[in-house]
Amino acid sequence: MFRKIDDRTYASPQITVADVAEAKALGIAVIINNRPEDESDDQTPGAAIEAAARAAGIAYHAIPVTHAGFAAWQVEAMRKALDEAGDQPVLAYCRSGTRSTLLWALAEAAAGRNPSRIAAGAAGAGYDITPVRAQVDMLAAQAG
Repeated sequence: MFRKIDDRTYASPQITVADVAEAKALGIAVIINNRPEDESDDQTPGAAIEAAARAAGIAYHAIPVTHAGFAAWQVEAMRKALDEAGDQPVLAYCRSGTRSTLLWALAEAAAGRNPSRIAAGAAGAGYDITPVRAQVDMLAAQAG
């Protein structure tokens, strides 16, 4: 269920409280929720995931992303959450994992990472960054 997109980052569809134990077993240090609350009736509330994460000693961040797109504050918040983890594994989730992967790609580009490597990492996990590729290229160029 958790798809590895780079050496330390996983993206996933919606997780449950029980999935937090799997994250802990993988050594996940930070869980990032990119799903707005009440997006669908079947999603586990962020507060429940947060409580389970904190009980397991995992940091938790909510950076909700709607289908309207990405804002600079979301990219910065994702970058900070990734930086907080250092070299420890991170799990980001949303409904399908796509928004989490796209936001990760933007945050990595803002940190000056290579856009082709970002795209390759996402593709290796089954995600396509084409919808944000122009932004990824721009952010990487600005950071470089």
